[in-house]
Formats: sequence, C-alpha cells, structure tokens
Amino acid sequence: MLQRQYTFPREAGAPDGAPRLLYVSRAQYSPDWNSSLHTHGCAELFFITGGHGRFRTQWEESHVAIHDVVIVNANIPHTEVSQLDSPLEYIVLGVEGLETMSGGEGIALLHLRTGWGELMGCLQLMLQEAEQALPGYEQVCRSLSDVALIRLNRQRDAALSGEAAGPRSSRDCALVRRYIDNHFKEDLNLDQLAQLAHLNKYYLAHAFRREFGVSPINYLISRRIEESRFLLRETDHTLSLIAQILGFSSLSYFSQCFRRVEGVSPMEYRQRRR
Repeated sequence: MLQRQYTFPREAGAPDGAPRLLYVSRAQYSPDWNSSLHTHGCAELFFITGGHGRFRTQWEESHVAIHDVVIVNANIPHTEVSQLDSPLEYIVLGVEGLETMSGGEGIALLHLRTGWGELMGCLQLMLQEAEQALPGYEQVCRSLSDVALIRLNRQRDAALSGEAAGPRSSRDCALVRRYIDNHFKEDLNLDQLAQLAHLNKYYLAHAFRREFGVSPINYLISRRIEESRFLLRETDHTLSLIAQILGFSSLSYFSQCFRRVEGVSPMEYRQRRR
C-alpha cells in the first residue's frame, strides 16, 4: 500500500468528549497490500476517491467505488480489498470521540449523490496544509475536519454523533419511555418516537439503549407482552383479539414475540396459568 499519513497532537484546552481529528491519510493500492482484519481506537472515515474494491468486516462485505464513504466505529474489525484492474484510492480521517449510529454493526456505507465536490475540497486542502506544515496548519486541519463532518452528517444515513450521554439525553429517553408506557397499545414505530423527542432516530435508538439497556422497539414489545400475560390469564379473549388490542400487526407476529420473551406460545402460557 502506498500511504502518506499526517497526525495531529491533542489541542490544548480542547473540550473532553468532543470529536477530535487524530490523523488524515491518503492511500493507494499496491501489490503488497495486506488485507487482514484490524481495528483502531478511533472512528475512521474512508472517502473513496478512485478505483473499485470491497470493504469487509466480520459480518459482511460491501462493494465500494468513487463517491462512497465508509464510516467505521472504534474497535470494529475491518479491512479493504482492492480490485486488481482498478486500484482503490481513498482519503481517511481518524477521529476520536465520534461514532455512527446507522445500522447495528458499528459501520455505515454512504453513496453520496450531492456534496462530493465540496467534501473533496475540504479534504484536499487538509492534506495540503498537513503536508506543508506551515504555522497554524493544525488549527486549519481541525477546522476543515469539523466542516467535513457537519456536511457529511447532513446525509440522511450518516447518523454521526459526538455527543456524550448527558442530562438532555436522559430527559429525552425518559420522555420516550413514558410515552411508550402510556401508548403501547397504539401503532408506534421508531420514526414516530424520534419525532416526539425531536431526535434523529438512530441517535434515539443508541441513546435509549445506553440509558435503559434495551432499544425503544424492544421496550415497546416488552410492555405489550407484559399486558398480554394479564389478558391471557384473566380474560377469555381470543389470541387474535389480544394481538389486535395490543397493537401487534398480526397474530403470528404476536406469537413470535411472545415465544421469544416467554419461551412458550401464548396458548401454552394460557393453559399452564389456568
């Protein structure tokens, strides 16, 4: 691999927990490329600037090409595999205190249809500043990194967060939990809950799990299953009616969720409890 990497020392007086640029690098495929899974202690953002290849994790593999951005959270095993006849080229930002909450595996793949030229302008200027190392270049590179992250986060599927859990996050999650407690029989989804709390839905899912140890949707299901146990024991309602009362989309989905939580079917539970 042909690679040039520029690192940045910690800025004096920088706020703890805020995203911080650690390095920027430019890489191009060469025959000695070692495509083995590895991890980093910070998030990495890959901007594919040329060629074709595949981005691989422990769980999946995705094709990548120019105008693609791959965001990998800290400590997620990953590697890049280049197509031989079209060598991969990319620019990488290593950023501490940043993560993507898109998807469930700590990785996001974005196909940028707009804003690519502006992002490339930021990254190319960042590389130029780092290479020349003129007075104040670190501050310029950090500022350009902030601009790139803001513009990237405008993409619908980026879901970048550098915000640590705090009082506001806890209040928002508590609001959503109370709403689920009071409306769990209604037709709810993550988009509605995020709109209620005025949060990005990926951030809500991440913060809620961090706060309560379970995702908002799984908490909703647990509340419905809790109520279904009472209805199964104390009423003669049919299973279909119970599923309808509790907002399940179908009897089969109700039975599937109930078995996953209780280990038995709703009918078996009713027979045992009676």
